[in-house]
Amino acid sequence: MKNNKDDEQILVVKSDIIFRNGKWQGLKTDNLDYYIDLIKNNYEFKRRGDVETNPSFQQIIPYIIFNFQNKYFIYKYLPKAGEQRLVNTYQLGVGGHINKEDINGNIDVLEAGMMREWEEEIDFKGNLLEKKLVGILNDDTNPVEQVHLGLVYNFTGGNPEISIKETDKMQGELVDKKDIGKYIEGNPGIWVQIVYNEYLKKFIGLNK
Repeated sequence: MKNNKDDEQILVVKSDIIFRNGKWQGLKTDNLDYYIDLIKNNYEFKRRGDVETNPSFQQIIPYIIFNFQNKYFIYKYLPKAGEQRLVNTYQLGVGGHINKEDINGNIDVLEAGMMREWEEEIDFKGNLLEKKLVGILNDDTNPVEQVHLGLVYNFTGGNPEISIKETDKMQGELVDKKDIGKYIEGNPGIWVQIVYNEYLKKFIGLNK
């Protein structure tokens, strides 16, 4: 019998703790260590179904983008994907909720949850040269994203041997950073647009 995702115990932090110094819209790229410490010192686990529409809590979501040299990994949702509104759209980040099981003796539950999500979604045959937190993403433009807070990481790989594991649901490829825009143009996902505009374009520079 398949577990109901509403019954998952997921990592959350009270919104008034996260935003005690004020809210932001988009990608925060300063003072990141402060917010990571805030999360680590104040997280709790709640039943997913109880917090999906409760803006009093922020569900913490690792969101990982990957590059090899000047190429970034993008993937497209296929018709068998669970998120039907995103079928045939391209995405930049992989990730998901951090679960109670991610503690399992791990000192850093954020790192453990992030790497579990990475390994569930991605087949990468090589060394990760860098795993860098580049921003914390908040989007208040719709009710779904209002209850999620993204920890945006950039993984840099030592080789290009990367692919999606669930090939019946998604297909992935490495594309030159200057070409990413034409893949995600018109994408209904707000997070992918924020990461593209406020990280890749602003800090990486797509034409370098």
